[in-house]
Amino acid sequence: MLERYELETFLTLAEELHFGRTAERMHVSTARVSQTIKGLERRVGAPLFNRTSRRVELTPIGHRLAEDLRPAQELIAAGVERAVRSARGVTGILRVGFVGAAGGQLLLDAAELLHSREPGCEVVVREVQLDDAVPRLLDGEVEVLLTCFLSDRDDLVTGPALVTEARMLAVPSAHPFADQQSVSVEELAGVAVLPAAGSFQEILTLVGAGRGVFPIGAHMRRYYMRPDVAYVLFRDAPPVQWRLLWRTDGATARIHAFAAAAQDLVIPAAAGTGGA
Repeated sequence: MLERYELETFLTLAEELHFGRTAERMHVSTARVSQTIKGLERRVGAPLFNRTSRRVELTPIGHRLAEDLRPAQELIAAGVERAVRSARGVTGILRVGFVGAAGGQLLLDAAELLHSREPGCEVVVREVQLDDAVPRLLDGEVEVLLTCFLSDRDDLVTGPALVTEARMLAVPSAHPFADQQSVSVEELAGVAVLPAAGSFQEILTLVGAGRGVFPIGAHMRRYYMRPDVAYVLFRDAPPVQWRLLWRTDGATARIHAFAAAAQDLVIPAAAGTGGA
């Protein structure tokens, strides 16, 4: 039976073809490498390397042994890596939901980044509607939710803000507000504000039909352009913040790793724009 150290030493020397560099990679002395190879050659019953004062070469037997052993080394390394990931809990499938078109791309990018860091973890991204986003989170259909409609429930954890954008007001295109550069919160007195229900498309259809107005994030102008709806800036309202939510009793290493990946994506973007 070949010991793992013998396997690693032989394959490293087969790659480097230099005892000194092999010793550096193995963090041992050159004498230890030479001793290990000689012992392996005695067990095989034939030289594995041709050595001269100027070069080291694999013998035909050594070359064949390297070809046979390299897949075994890769299997061992992959098995150890899978065990490490399993111990960390960053494996399996993570189901992530988002509300609104803009959030989907951020989650897909975060999923790709997480998979590059943790190949054993697969992220499934799906859109959920406004009226059933939190219920889907609570019943476990999704494990993480990206939304701007935050909750103060004790059974939900609110992550850090990933995206901050200006707050705007969606109004009917024939509404007096539609011709203004901006509106204030005080101007909403006596104006019908629609409740958050259904989907954004449903809400905007109601806005376009003159049923009321609805506060939204600035990205809506890009993703939901409609001839019957105008978007007006709120000049004195707090910005809209998009955050990840997950269940307090459902926090896992997968969720924390995904949240970290999403945060790592938005930090460079914020730095590049001065945080705006």
